[in-house]
Amino acid sequence: MTPLLAVRGLKKHFPVQKGLFSRVTGHVRAVDGVSFHIDPGETLGLVGESGCGKSTIGRTVLKLLEPTDGTIEVDGKDITHLDHDGMLPYRRRMQMIYQDPYASLNPRMSVGDIVGEPLLIHGDTSNRVERREKVAALFQRVGLRPRLMDSYPHEFSGGQRQRIGIARALALGPELIVGDEPVSALDVSIQAQIINLMMDLQDEFHLSYLFVAHDLAVVEHISHRVAVMYLGRIVEMTDKTRLFEMPLHPYTEALLSAAPVARARARQRERIILTGDVPSPINPPTGCHFHTRCPYAMARCRVEAPELREVVTGHVAACHLHDAGVAFPLVKAA
Repeated sequence: MTPLLAVRGLKKHFPVQKGLFSRVTGHVRAVDGVSFHIDPGETLGLVGESGCGKSTIGRTVLKLLEPTDGTIEVDGKDITHLDHDGMLPYRRRMQMIYQDPYASLNPRMSVGDIVGEPLLIHGDTSNRVERREKVAALFQRVGLRPRLMDSYPHEFSGGQRQRIGIARALALGPELIVGDEPVSALDVSIQAQIINLMMDLQDEFHLSYLFVAHDLAVVEHISHRVAVMYLGRIVEMTDKTRLFEMPLHPYTEALLSAAPVARARARQRERIILTGDVPSPINPPTGCHFHTRCPYAMARCRVEAPELREVVTGHVAACHLHDAGVAFPLVKAA
């Protein structure tokens, strides 16, 4: 089966400019050689600490940011270097739900016009009446009353605004939706409602999600597979059950040990405290990016970057400990 989305060796580096003449003095390596795929109807969760490059991947995949290197394929077709006109057919197929439901909606437009704007831009409806009928149906589908279409964003709660954002993302009938931490700004009770709505929509419309988040409980609930990022690189990726039960990277173990969802399990883990701060993506460490904080780092880790490879069937990790024959999990059950 051809993946709906295939990303290979994706890099996104932002230039750092200083001085009167804006001379480039370095680069922020936000995404530094990432590869993954998403099948039709699948959700890939993308997790990691703030600043690890998760949101940048989402925006680069949608070509809202131009990649520095690597390839992006949709249904086997390379879209990496397509210009504005060439991307238009793919804009319909790939949409985004933004993190901040307050900043992502134009306060000067009615919510009906906001949801209907993609239909207007892409010429999906011939007249305003037809467009309003379609917008009303979208409102109803995401749990909002159609009579509210003429209201403005400030009249809605955060959860309602995120439903409006979801309706806008659905307007063109996309196949892939990138959720850039779509529930992190919401109350916990509202988070559950939005996650359940997204899962229902996925089943109904056979949607694929790239779900960016830092909350492991949310990721475990909605994802089929999970990729763990650290400082611009994917360090581990597998299906959600295997990741939560048997992580194969020290960073993943540390994340799980600190998460309430992990500590609530019958087989609890000892808490792993990572020392030091996340290194700067402008000047990342040599070798394995995680070696400056990893309690198991070896001399090899400081000079050689580990390859992301299949350790067991369907489970890839980038860690030299596997070559050294170290048994996982690294910590004992609490």
